[in-house]
Amino acid sequence: MARWKPGARERLVVAAVDLFAEQGYDATTVAQIAERAGVTKSTLFRYFPDKREILVAGQETLSQLLSDGIAAAPADASPLQAVAAGLERVSEAMGQMSRDLGPRMKAAITASSELQERDALKSVGLAAAMTAALLARRVPDPTAQLAAELGVLAFKRGYTRWSIEDRDADHDLAHYALAALNELRAASASLG
Repeated sequence: MARWKPGARERLVVAAVDLFAEQGYDATTVAQIAERAGVTKSTLFRYFPDKREILVAGQETLSQLLSDGIAAAPADASPLQAVAAGLERVSEAMGQMSRDLGPRMKAAITASSELQERDALKSVGLAAAMTAALLARRVPDPTAQLAAELGVLAFKRGYTRWSIEDRDADHDLAHYALAALNELRAASASLG
């Protein structure tokens, strides 16, 4: 029998999101998060350098999945088709836990300027990863940056619809992210 319950990292994320949503980011301590997750403070610090980083726990994984999907897109794919491949790759990895955390995470981020700042940095990091992957495909720099920014917007809009707005629908994240990307493509074409 295992000495420790598995899944400490996931339990820490759920505990932090719940506490941030219930009592606010500033009022939540590392000790409270660890206690709610059923681990020690030292275990929390093994996974996260501070409580702020808990909400962006999957950023490196998201960045890698987006980059891998872009790299795996067919050679003749347009920049936005490559971004769509990245969004599909991310969607394959996002399960029910991610969907369930969405509303609570949005509430926590909305209530804290520090978390809003960290969320903005996460978006910058995702855009940078996608831009680098597109540049590796020899997409010109301004086009790569624009496609990456549209990809980040599509991911965020799609995630919001999937996890918050359309909870009763039986679509995966890819459905919403790709629909958002198509909406953004059409909107950018109308800019003139």
